[in-house]
Amino acid sequence: MTDRSKKLSRWYFGGVSSAAAACVTHPLDLLKVHLQTQQEGKLSVVNSTVGIIRKQGVLALYNGLSASLLRQLTYSTIRFGAYEAGKQSFESSGHPLYFYQKLLLAAVSGATGGVFGTPGDVINVRMQNDVKIAPELRRNYKHALDGLFRVIQQEGVRQLFSGCSTATMRAALMTIGQLSFYDQIKTTLLQTGYFRDNPTTHVLSSVSAGAIATTLTQPLDVLKTRAMNAKPGEFKNIMEIFLYTAKLGPLAFFKGYVPAFIRLAPQTILTFVFLEQLRYNFGFYPETATPSL
Repeated sequence: MTDRSKKLSRWYFGGVSSAAAACVTHPLDLLKVHLQTQQEGKLSVVNSTVGIIRKQGVLALYNGLSASLLRQLTYSTIRFGAYEAGKQSFESSGHPLYFYQKLLLAAVSGATGGVFGTPGDVINVRMQNDVKIAPELRRNYKHALDGLFRVIQQEGVRQLFSGCSTATMRAALMTIGQLSFYDQIKTTLLQTGYFRDNPTTHVLSSVSAGAIATTLTQPLDVLKTRAMNAKPGEFKNIMEIFLYTAKLGPLAFFKGYVPAFIRLAPQTILTFVFLEQLRYNFGFYPETATPSL
């Protein structure tokens, strides 16, 4: 692989890996959205799952998959690509990045990806939430592109970026939790001498990164989901959504935490396992490097 191809590969490996992981974890993401958007009561993960299957069938757990893939192919491609490209540029001098530099780079990369990924995220949330509302109130988007066109036609382009501020902040925190902490934890494990650069180390690093990312992002994720699922004019601004959620109690900011972590853990594991294998098998690393598989 040429140097040009290696540089270009940084921009799509993360998106492809995240999209592949999303195909596996999408039902958990759907359940998380349902718990975050319920107005009152304490609907459990099990009850929510059973209710969806009874009303719509098993395939209803994959409502919005096309939008989820669109989101990953925009949001994750940009954040992973920008982070890797930035890291390689800084490390070209021969000095590895300090951890605080990784945090800053991840925050900027994540925020950039968050902006470009917001339209896909809006459609994703709406398609996932459709299954739990009355048939006459459903938006019934056929697929992600149909959702994009209909929002533009019926509500305007601006509506595609509803919740963009919280999505951007969440994306910055998510990228900090996932990429910078994954990098740091993996490096720390390898430096102990007890671990090799293999899937075992990748899984351990990604589980830890997933737990950190979930804790950092859950309050913003709740606000983002409410903003994206709201009808035009329902909330004036993000502060109004914050106050509305706060009235439900402090734990309202962590609604859907369990399914969010259960989803994010395998999502993070699969993303990084796929990513590392793409790097090894498609020439991202120098040819002299031999991966331990």
